[in-house]
Amino acid sequence: MAPALAAALALTLVLAPPAAAQDGGTGQAGGAAAANGAGRDGSAARDVPVQVDPSDVTADSLISRHQSEPRDPNRGPVTNLPLPRYVSLKGSEGNARRGPSLSHRIDWVFRHPGMPLRVVAEFGHWRRVEDQDGAGGWVHYSLLSGVRTAIVTTDMAELRARPDANAAVIARAEAGAIVRLHECEIEWCRVSGGGAKGWVVKAGLWGVDPDETRE
Repeated sequence: MAPALAAALALTLVLAPPAAAQDGGTGQAGGAAAANGAGRDGSAARDVPVQVDPSDVTADSLISRHQSEPRDPNRGPVTNLPLPRYVSLKGSEGNARRGPSLSHRIDWVFRHPGMPLRVVAEFGHWRRVEDQDGAGGWVHYSLLSGVRTAIVTTDMAELRARPDANAAVIARAEAGAIVRLHECEIEWCRVSGGGAKGWVVKAGLWGVDPDETRE
């Protein structure tokens, strides 16, 4: 494949269409996060505006409403969606806080639109998320999308025409590339990015579970 196409694939950020209000889906990865309230590019962190309807039910009432009911520990207490699960960053920037409210300090700032994140906890309008390296914090649900993406973890990963190691190579993606996630079989996932679409070995992706299948 031409080097220019491989470079385009590696550098392209996935443009994720807006998802529903709730998160619908579900570090190192391209320098997407920042620590101690500052970006990895050295810029100071700033609050991302969060639009919250004052008439919305409060986090406390959401939690107390379900206290008397048996709860599946593998599902979120707010959305009843699986935990953990994968989502993606909706906008160009997302603040990860130490706790589930605007009063908590910002520990990390995610800066790549479409980057995959793993939701590990819920509280009211907030989701605790982790990136590829396990770094993160509490993010307001309005900053997250249910659109599935993944990060390529294998350098020059081969995108093939079919989920077969002998199939023709359509493109190659550098480690750290963010790609859109489509169908997944046990060992392969179909991804797209940089104008190319093909099948890549699932073990070379972060943002999808090893036993997960998608149609």
